[in-house]
Amino acid sequence: MGITRAHIVKNDSLEDRLGDYVGGKPRRASLGAASKHSSRLVAALTCLQLAFAIYATFLLYYMSPAVDLRAKPDFAWATRIAQRWKQTIMSDGGGDPLLSPLQVCEHESIEFEQKKSTDALMIRLKRELYDDVLAFQRRSFAAETLPELLRMRSRWPSSPPSDEAGRPRVTVILNHFKRRTLCAQLDTLRRQTLPFHRAWVLAFGSPNEASLRRIVESYNDSRVSFVASGYDFKYYGRFQMALQAESDFVYVLDDDMIPGTRMLEILCHVAGTDKYRNAVLGSIGRILPFRAKDFTFPSYRKFRSTPFTFMTGEDLHLSYQLQKYMGAGSFVLPVDPKDKETWGDSEHRLAYVSETTVIFKDIVTVRDEQWWRALTSGYVTQWAAMNPQKVDALFYAHSLGEVRALAPLLEKFRTTAGRKAYLVVSGGGHCPCEEAAAVLKWPKVVCKERRFKVFDLALGALSGPSHSEVPVLQAVYSSMRGLVRMHNPSVIVAVADVDGKVKDALRMAAEAAVNQTALVLLPRKTIPKVLWMATLRPASLPNWNKMRISVNIITQTRAGSLGRLLSSLKNAYYLGDEVPISFNMDSKVDAATLNAVNAFAWPHGGKTLRRRIIQGGLIRAVSESWYPASDDDYGLLLEDDIEVSPYYYLWVKYALLAYRYDPTVSLPELSSISLYTPRLVEVTKERPRWNATAFFGATKHGANTPYLHQLPCSWGAVFFPKHWREFYAYMAARFTEDAKTNPVQIPRSRTNGWQASWKKFLIDMMYLRGYVSLYPNFPNQTSFSTNHMEPGAHISAKDNKLKHDKGDFEVPLVADDFAPLLPAGKMPPASKLPVLNLFNQPVSIKGLKAAGAKLRQDVLSCVATQLVSVDHVTGLPKNCTAF
Repeated sequence: MGITRAHIVKNDSLEDRLGDYVGGKPRRASLGAASKHSSRLVAALTCLQLAFAIYATFLLYYMSPAVDLRAKPDFAWATRIAQRWKQTIMSDGGGDPLLSPLQVCEHESIEFEQKKSTDALMIRLKRELYDDVLAFQRRSFAAETLPELLRMRSRWPSSPPSDEAGRPRVTVILNHFKRRTLCAQLDTLRRQTLPFHRAWVLAFGSPNEASLRRIVESYNDSRVSFVASGYDFKYYGRFQMALQAESDFVYVLDDDMIPGTRMLEILCHVAGTDKYRNAVLGSIGRILPFRAKDFTFPSYRKFRSTPFTFMTGEDLHLSYQLQKYMGAGSFVLPVDPKDKETWGDSEHRLAYVSETTVIFKDIVTVRDEQWWRALTSGYVTQWAAMNPQKVDALFYAHSLGEVRALAPLLEKFRTTAGRKAYLVVSGGGHCPCEEAAAVLKWPKVVCKERRFKVFDLALGALSGPSHSEVPVLQAVYSSMRGLVRMHNPSVIVAVADVDGKVKDALRMAAEAAVNQTALVLLPRKTIPKVLWMATLRPASLPNWNKMRISVNIITQTRAGSLGRLLSSLKNAYYLGDEVPISFNMDSKVDAATLNAVNAFAWPHGGKTLRRRIIQGGLIRAVSESWYPASDDDYGLLLEDDIEVSPYYYLWVKYALLAYRYDPTVSLPELSSISLYTPRLVEVTKERPRWNATAFFGATKHGANTPYLHQLPCSWGAVFFPKHWREFYAYMAARFTEDAKTNPVQIPRSRTNGWQASWKKFLIDMMYLRGYVSLYPNFPNQTSFSTNHMEPGAHISAKDNKLKHDKGDFEVPLVADDFAPLLPAGKMPPASKLPVLNLFNQPVSIKGLKAAGAKLRQDVLSCVATQLVSVDHVTGLPKNCTAF
């Protein structure tokens, strides 16, 4: 590899001198003088050769693709030393006279007219496509015309100052192989309205190296350098050289580009604006293809304006890498069609002269594959920006084991009508696409076909021998960020034990989403249990992580019962969510219970212990066990004689996402979610048995439909924050020690005589305001909680004359996936849920409200057509509102 400066000397002249002196052929008359002179000169030339060898070695090393050039080396010292040595040598004797550009310049012969299409239909389609693109750009980021750009405030104004200190420094890189255009390029560069700082002419593996070298030398311009190598660095050599530039900007020109004389001025002005300072600017662009009607993507060559120069692979790669790792855009500058000096390519026909990269089928195939791989690994093309997609879920797998774990849920999404999900694999050695397809029993062709189904990020080539985690994190984040921007997934799904760096990258990509995207990290063993996720409306999925459900236990002297409850809680599926737990104990708590709660280890969140100093009783113990911290804070209240199903949390989460976090659902009357299905109508004196499955089996709703009931559940229920605040305020206004003085008397309800019951006050409030609870409904009253009816404040109490049969209260627990038992295998729409009043009679929500309003016994005196409206932050009543 050789590097010279054009103003020094021709290389063949220097080689002649070396041959003369080393070969012993003196050129002067005086032998003695020549001998003395030659000794000094040979020594000097030897040093010069050594300097150039060191310089070339360093340059070759730093141009190696294996070298990280983010820390830019400084070659200035070597250049200065080489210049001084060579100038010293040449001062002792003259060399061959420099040839002028007129003597050495070559020019391309263009003997054809520019091709123009005569296909009216194609011209119309392309014109419409261009107009659509331009209109979109104007709407999205206000694409300016050339005069508008030049009027924008810039660090580098379009009329550059005469002094060099106030002008931007531009290094121009001219990449040459076969075309005879170097002279035309140098001539137009020397006429630029903004003078360039440096120009590097590159000839890597070029058959025309000698003639290119002579041309550079003939211009005798200290700003122009020639860099050559017998090794062909392909098109990446120019970018590697660009990393060595110490200027403000680098302008890279192919050998078929002859820019107008104002090009550098315009480029620098635009690059100096706040809007475009973090961008790559060019003069020719390409619109990559739109999706076909069959949802496939054809070749990029089939959807483009007739190009004057082709968008080569390195240009696409450069734009993709800048967007991926820097968030930098690629922009084509507008021109003045009447002024060629504003064009970046003043002679379009050169693209068709001495073509070297676009006429061979294998090269086209490689480039075609390159843009598709970029598109499927996060490159936001113009088509993607103009046509944002909507997908329900992106599944990310970093290994084949993760593909295998995610397979059931991915398949459920893909087989559910109206749902769309894609797989993203890390690729390379981590998770090869073809092997991932084999795990899923998909044909291997899915990794090659032009349709969205599986995205291969090809991370295997990133970390290299260093095994650094940083490139993997950066690549996963930047690729996933692009895919999220293009496809707008409701959720990104991955296994909870995915690599920590990958998890961080996925989290950042989800947080960077323009639209709301949730990162769902599922423990592997729970994935087959959460297939109902695919049945949720896409609008509710982004709220997956929004709710916070806490477990609040009321306990005192039943350590054995408490142990059973804690064991069932610990064995439940929590989907990787953080679930805090609290223990609420009255002052008379026994030592066994204290020891049990202190020794209990809770792996799913924080643990809090609360103990009263003065005995408060069951009403205070329950009602004060939890208070919401936000509108997304939900409280599960459990007495210690309750036991829960392993699936209880899944039921609660499913119900919340379906009826509380779906923005298309309006059900403000829903105040809680019950885990338990009752077998009795407990508010009537007779307390008859009641079977929900048999009751609804005779209706259009179906035997196993969940239902809304006006009765709250005290044997395992999750309460909603707004309604619980409301209940606090209501109870503070209505609490009396004597139940007979309570002003609320519900007709025919045995709850009117209940004493020491927090549930009585909640029933009153729900009756007066038309609130409901959601209940499960499975065969044999199989539930997510059961009550073991052990002696306590109510059961077997001295003042409770009511006899309790365990068979009326103990129910079997759900032990398997419950979703297949639901109507059509999913939660019914909110509007299809049947509604029961306090006495298990079918009624509408409006009918419930009418009954409560008719009673006219709420804390505010309202007419029979109004209900009390409350402040949901404080829970305090505000006014009466018609329903």
